[in-house]
Amino acid sequence: MPKERLDPALLRLCGVLAVGAFAPLLDSTIVSVAVDALADDLGAPTTTVQWVSTAYLLAFAMVMPVSGWAGDRFGTRRVWLGALVLFSVGSLLCACAWSAGSLVVFRSVQGAGGGLMMPVLQTIVVRASGGRQVGRLVAVVSLPALLGPVLGPVCGGLLLGHLDWRWIFFVNLPVCVLALFLAWRGVPPDPRQRASRLDVVGLVLVCPGLTALVYGLSQCGGQDGAGGGRVLLPVAAGVVLVVAFVGRSLRSGAPLIDMRLFRLRSFAATSVLMFVGGSTMYGGMFLLPLYCQLVLDRGVVATGLLLVPQGVGALAARVAGVLTDRIGPRPVVVTGLLLSAVATWPFATSVGAGSVIAAALFFRGLGTSAVNLAVTVGAYRGLDDSQVADASTTTRILQQLGGSFGIAALAVLLQRGGHTAQAFAQAFGLTTALALCAVIAAALLPGHRTAAPAPLVPGPVR
Repeated sequence: MPKERLDPALLRLCGVLAVGAFAPLLDSTIVSVAVDALADDLGAPTTTVQWVSTAYLLAFAMVMPVSGWAGDRFGTRRVWLGALVLFSVGSLLCACAWSAGSLVVFRSVQGAGGGLMMPVLQTIVVRASGGRQVGRLVAVVSLPALLGPVLGPVCGGLLLGHLDWRWIFFVNLPVCVLALFLAWRGVPPDPRQRASRLDVVGLVLVCPGLTALVYGLSQCGGQDGAGGGRVLLPVAAGVVLVVAFVGRSLRSGAPLIDMRLFRLRSFAATSVLMFVGGSTMYGGMFLLPLYCQLVLDRGVVATGLLLVPQGVGALAARVAGVLTDRIGPRPVVVTGLLLSAVATWPFATSVGAGSVIAAALFFRGLGTSAVNLAVTVGAYRGLDDSQVADASTTTRILQQLGGSFGIAALAVLLQRGGHTAQAFAQAFGLTTALALCAVIAAALLPGHRTAAPAPLVPGPVR
């Protein structure tokens, strides 16, 4: 069967959205390498400056649950533009911060903008495509997620080496201005508006619940470890609030996020894979730079260059979008998980040869990126138009929680092992095991596709 050509208008829309998504994804990786420089210039201890990253993550988690409702209520175009403005203002304020405390507050503004952008981006793409050729479109809009981890450490090292730390935030502004201009002209208004009352009780339950979970997990690498009160109390409170939210969602006629989606086998499997994929992807982003700097004794810029093969592998995985559209997500996900596990194993066995590391990083990037792309496509199989926003929000939340869990677990392993080569080997071994375990969930995804998926149809008004 000949390959159906993509609508040029859809490609332009994906390009416009990709420009907007590039700023927060690049920013998060640049800031991650600037902690020591910020501590020195602001005269604050490293533990205080760590809140520059933590505050961003907490604000990101806080606003994600409301993104689906906001897109339905005000239109995804308006929410996208508003999120870009919010992130731009946050970047400008961060660049003008006069102390560590003010920087933490302004990073929260940035995080709120970023938390709205990511789920809304997926909703815009899926609805604009009508549910067709989603894999190829996701391959386009996910390019920033691939380039950010590669370019971020290099750009961060260059900026900090030659300019003031404020430029790690100023650099966002030209990208945001361009993204706003392109979005104003290139993102079409929603074809219809849906009146929906905000589930205030659900909002009060899930937003603090997710924030508490992310905060608790982020403290696992602290002095108290995973068993300290700073971890257990917020995690316990978060679990209680999220469980209460799930119970309310299943009983409510118009929930903030519809948990009934999990009754679909494919969506439930996709959700598990999103969580595990978040653990392995963000866990790898956390581990690999530290491994290069602490075990291989490389500098920040050299570390960024050493990780380039992983970015090249991720770019090569764009073909997974075409394959997912043709044969379904299951074979792509299973193959990607096995490839990722095999490519991570050399790090677990402390193989230090440069050629082996380059090859392993390439295939790890290829496998991980193929999995994330195919799982994202699989999340929307069998859904109608009214369920797309909830699916986007839920998958992004699970990926974020998976990332927080993965980083927390790996941080505990490194802390207990004293950040030695053996500790890193154990941490990489854990990520390998997670990838292999995820193959079980992947078996529940839709298999080979025999016909084109049905286009999205309007669902009931919530």
